[in-house]
Amino acid sequence: MSVIMKEGLTLTEAEQGRLQVLNLVLQGGMGARGAAGILGLSERHVWRVLSAYRRGGAEVLAHGNRGQPPANRISEEVRQQVIELAQTKYRGFNHTHLTELLAEREGVALARSTVRGILVGAGLPSPRHRRPPRHRCRRERMPQEGVLLQLDGSYHDWLEGRGPWLTLLLAIDDATGTVPYALFQEHEDTRGYFKLLWGVIQSKGVPLAVYTDRHAVFQPPRRPSGIVEESSSPERGRTQFGRALRELGVCPVFAHSPEAKGRIERAAGTFQDRLVSELRAAGVDNMTDANRLLWEYLPRFNKRFGVPPAEEGAAYRTIATGLDIGAILCFKHDCKVAKDNTVKYRWRTLQLLPDQDRRSYAGATAEIQLRLDGSIVAYHQGQLIPTREAPPRPGILRQGSGNCNLNRSTTLPKWITDGFGYDNANPGSNSWHRRTLPGVKDRQPTIRQRARWKAVQAAIRRGLGIRATARELGISRNTIKKYLVTGGPTPYPSRRSAYPVPSERNAAQLPAPLTESLVINT
Repeated sequence: MSVIMKEGLTLTEAEQGRLQVLNLVLQGGMGARGAAGILGLSERHVWRVLSAYRRGGAEVLAHGNRGQPPANRISEEVRQQVIELAQTKYRGFNHTHLTELLAEREGVALARSTVRGILVGAGLPSPRHRRPPRHRCRRERMPQEGVLLQLDGSYHDWLEGRGPWLTLLLAIDDATGTVPYALFQEHEDTRGYFKLLWGVIQSKGVPLAVYTDRHAVFQPPRRPSGIVEESSSPERGRTQFGRALRELGVCPVFAHSPEAKGRIERAAGTFQDRLVSELRAAGVDNMTDANRLLWEYLPRFNKRFGVPPAEEGAAYRTIATGLDIGAILCFKHDCKVAKDNTVKYRWRTLQLLPDQDRRSYAGATAEIQLRLDGSIVAYHQGQLIPTREAPPRPGILRQGSGNCNLNRSTTLPKWITDGFGYDNANPGSNSWHRRTLPGVKDRQPTIRQRARWKAVQAAIRRGLGIRATARELGISRNTIKKYLVTGGPTPYPSRRSAYPVPSERNAAQLPAPLTESLVINT
């Protein structure tokens, strides 16, 4: 049978195959039922196609709209208008912005993809360049143990309501995936990370580098209002933790995303699964017991999830002989010495005592160190200065004058010092004890603290999370965490304490002695 086609009309390969099957049916070489199975049509529809083929020829197998412009095609006038406006009136506009202005000002409502297709076809790409997607690959582990430690904190309901929410401070070795040290703390702060690094140094040594996020403990925030006192540094642009790393010779590396330090993120998820179950089975309901169980669990975790390093040996460095780790992992602040040789640090006033090398430090700058054990130590040009708490001012004494029978003399008479064996040549060898002034109480919460505490409780009752509450109230997440675990706004600690006096009785009969910060062996 001859094939009749319109001029310029051609059939696709599929349509030519269908035409061959229809010719076989018409020639008697195949039945309609067999043709239906080959063409994937019903037998009834095969008879319809055969009837149309007898009437119109092979061109009925092609779609009727072939070669015709689509009904929703943008007219050539509109295309030229868009191109002209993009080159003249709206020159330099990106494609999205141009699409919005065409609809608002010119009455040309088109989709952004349509406008982009018209302009790109006319050789007018968008002036805004977008970065192509970056190729990412899995990072290789460090070759040796101790080359890189990843540090992070995980704030979680570790005790499942049996106790307060805690933060797990975690250090994981990048080469082996093992945890050299970890501990529970109330909050993720500088003091906790000092303890974490101290534990790593005692168990393994000093690592070469640490990999952290951009928490305010590790990197100062950009906004000055977000800098807290204990994370501030005497050196501009470096936190207290960063200063300690520099003194230890540890290189800090900052991650730009949580995925970048995915190894410790996944380890924290494993701890949230397995360690929570261990704490539940043991019935732990406080931080002390949680730390004890954590340290018992770490060897099992390292044995189960640790991997061998690529190279043998460890890159941890040993502590140099004579190096005081406590003088590094502490808070350091420079304070100016007053004329009466006193230094004010937070709510305490220290009296700098004379020694054989120097009698007065008035006007000098002293370095005050707040150690992790709570003691306060003073240094000047690398030399330790013996200190004690300064005598209270008259205003403080007047507050407790009704019940206060303390000796108010600023210097002790010689017959008293001789009677109690006070060694003026070696002040640090003497034993001093602290008395509490009667009638002096802790400060009460301020109006601002009470208002913040109520606002935080109201936001939590509305179902807001910690991050959303911090964003709404404009306060830090650490402050919100403190308000969540307390039954009310936390008052300031008392700044008023009595001056030290020597004791006549046995030390065992006296109140608790002062910390090492007040009298130090020189």
